[in-house]
Amino acid sequence: MINLNPYVNWRGQAREAMEFYQSVLGGDLRVMTFADMGGTAMGVAEAEVDWVMHAALSVSDSVLLMGADHPSHIPGEPQTQQVSISGPAEDETTLRSWWDGLSDGATVFQPLEKAPWGDSFGMLKDKYGVDWLVNIAGAPAAE
Repeated sequence: MINLNPYVNWRGQAREAMEFYQSVLGGDLRVMTFADMGGTAMGVAEAEVDWVMHAALSVSDSVLLMGADHPSHIPGEPQTQQVSISGPAEDETTLRSWWDGLSDGATVFQPLEKAPWGDSFGMLKDKYGVDWLVNIAGAPAAE
């Protein structure tokens, strides 16, 4: 099985954001800071050594969210991030629970509701600036 896992970047908010996602999605969160890997010896500013070099939130065998802080010595800025979550009608309770949690402090662009194509679909920007798309497949047609 191949998994494709989103990797989200922030500037100084990775730990807080990843802990928030753990509170919403559950799972096991592992965090490594720049200090854990040498800190200033890696070129990281003293004020940024406790920032997250890598975090992994393992929710299930198929759901892994990763993230990190983008230190100032690396050129560029973190870009707009987007994460999509989709699942079958059988997982609607879990997916709606995740949507409700992610909605805390978020800007909802499209409420999670029945879409013209038969699925339930919603879009929001969470309080950490990450865009989330949630799609719940419509119930299978009766045979």
